[in-house]
Amino acid sequence: MSMSTPGPQRTPSTVKVDSTSGQGKPPASKGGPKAGAKAGSKPAGKRPAGKGGGGKGRKPVTPVKVNGGRNWGPIAMVVAVVLIAAGIIGYGVYASMQGTKTWEERAADIKGIVNYRDQHNPKIDARNHKDGVLTYVTNPPVGGDHNPTWQNCMGDIYTEPIANEHAVHSLEHGAVWVTYKEGLPAAQVDKLAARVQGKDYMFMSPVANLDKNVSLQAWGYQLKVDNADDERIDEFIKDLRQNASVETGAVCSGGNTNTGPVTNASNGTTMGGGN
Repeated sequence: MSMSTPGPQRTPSTVKVDSTSGQGKPPASKGGPKAGAKAGSKPAGKRPAGKGGGGKGRKPVTPVKVNGGRNWGPIAMVVAVVLIAAGIIGYGVYASMQGTKTWEERAADIKGIVNYRDQHNPKIDARNHKDGVLTYVTNPPVGGDHNPTWQNCMGDIYTEPIANEHAVHSLEHGAVWVTYKEGLPAAQVDKLAARVQGKDYMFMSPVANLDKNVSLQAWGYQLKVDNADDERIDEFIKDLRQNASVETGAVCSGGNTNTGPVTNASNGTTMGGGN
């Protein structure tokens, strides 16, 4: 085995640190700090102070004025639009609900209406044809036996009392009979006549000893009110005209057009309702 001969011993080199460069930092370049600046750069100058500590030529900041009050115009407009929309929606819902009701249910909603059908009174429910003078449960009557001839009910306006016996037959056909107390002011009578004249399944006449100024009759139903301005009159006509008929398809034309009591004194009986 051969062994290598050791060479001369190496001495580590040393670096002399300049006392002005700082330990571990390279020495500063000659010429001082200015020599290290980039060519063409300008030294930072001091900014002259202006009024209020701002720079020279700076515009003063205008304070923002805050209005403490509210502008109620747009708010009121929004509220109005919301209320109108709610009203439209509410009416739509109401109309939809009303459209699903039967005429009997709508009639029952009329305040003050009397439904005699629910009483099942045989003197009101009877529908026999009889001649002569007949007596009735209510004044004006709303049903019962009646004369074979109906009172013409094609929007007829009778200025004198008519026979109950003919009028009840018209109710059986589905007509609405508008009556008023004798002596009612002409202006009130005219308002009633405007609802009747020229409309089929409608007729009108005064009634003696009426306990209210206005009374409306359909077969088995009655509504009495104090004056011709009452909105329930229109509701009654709308809901019960023809709907309250107990003789489907019966007509209102070709009936009796005379006023006054029945002229036939006999009380002969013909069974059944109808023509």
